[in-house]
Amino acid sequence: MLHGELIRLGRVQGLRRFSQTTVARAADYSHVVIGGGVVGLAIAAELSQVATNNVLVLDKNERFGMETSSHNSEVIHAGIYYPSSSLKSQLCVEGKHIIYKELTFAKTGVSWLNCGKWIVAQTDQEDAVNETLFRRCQEELGIEVEMLSSQKAAKLEPFINVQRSALSSPSSGIINSHSLIEYLTAMIQQNGGDMVNGSKVIDLKYSKNGGYTVTSKDNYSDDAEPVEIMADNVVNSGGLYADQICNMLLPKDRHKRLYFAKGNYYKLNNAGFPPVNRLIYPVPPQDGKSLGTHLTIDMDRQIIFGPDLEYVDSRSDYKPNPQNIPAAFEAISRYYPHIDATDLEVSTCGIRPKLSGPGPKMFDDFYIKEEEGFPGFVNLLGIESPGLTASVAIGRYVKRIYHSQS
Repeated sequence: MLHGELIRLGRVQGLRRFSQTTVARAADYSHVVIGGGVVGLAIAAELSQVATNNVLVLDKNERFGMETSSHNSEVIHAGIYYPSSSLKSQLCVEGKHIIYKELTFAKTGVSWLNCGKWIVAQTDQEDAVNETLFRRCQEELGIEVEMLSSQKAAKLEPFINVQRSALSSPSSGIINSHSLIEYLTAMIQQNGGDMVNGSKVIDLKYSKNGGYTVTSKDNYSDDAEPVEIMADNVVNSGGLYADQICNMLLPKDRHKRLYFAKGNYYKLNNAGFPPVNRLIYPVPPQDGKSLGTHLTIDMDRQIIFGPDLEYVDSRSDYKPNPQNIPAAFEAISRYYPHIDATDLEVSTCGIRPKLSGPGPKMFDDFYIKEEEGFPGFVNLLGIESPGLTASVAIGRYVKRIYHSQS
């Protein structure tokens, strides 16, 4: 049995060097989780609670949660937008309840704020969309919402422009993703799981007689030799690279492809702007690709805008694009008309893994399944928003795939 330390895989004692031997050996781990973002960590935290499991997390970055998990709006979503039968809806709602009921700061150190959210309509057409969302929440989803008139909205948020209506979602909020990552990391360690960062998976093979062979290499050393790890089960939670990982294993006619949606975030470059007490979203664009450039607040109630949306080829280019400021200003000023374009500056950006590219509207659900013909290989693709909200619920969902009685 391997007992890795929290250091790079190429230097973990006990891992044998990669070889071409075909001699079968016992599995080093019951489960190898590839990807140490918040979803991979949540899966590992849940699996490591089972006494008979021996879990390893591999992540290619220097620290866990360095990609999509820490480049997002940090919103606790209510689950308003998704079809009731979808995993996005079910796991978002479950995840939201877990955060509020189980992840209290005193117990876990996870910081969150149940500040609520509005979806603001400025035209009759947008008002009709809000009405549809309201009815869906009431009749299908069972999510608490309230429809506010422009007059009532003005009394509650005097600095937000609401021409027609605001759909109020009191169960929405924000969460400090870094505190959640720290909590999940501590849980894995407490449960005896192994975690290795700086380790890039370069090959994945399956044998009916020998389970899975995960070949990994120190991502920060050109001289390090690959190592191989034997596992009974593998979870692919590779985020932006999940398609590359599963395509190492799946036959070519079942290969997957991800698309990459980059979103810039903007901050105000001066103090003294009117405060806002809750999240403010526009009515979602008709193309269904995003939720629009919205206003969020952080744990210190500082205002942040974004993300916008542009499809890109790169999975790793986190350089913000200041050329998008005029379009962002146009979107933001519809509901927050107290700024000029010169008051905005880009602060950061994120990249979301999507299952479909630009084009006609299409709803893409989370892809979470045990792949046919590869028992024990659970594949996660397109885990974008509301992935942060749903993360612990996703962990429990994957745990149920392996342990149906849990």
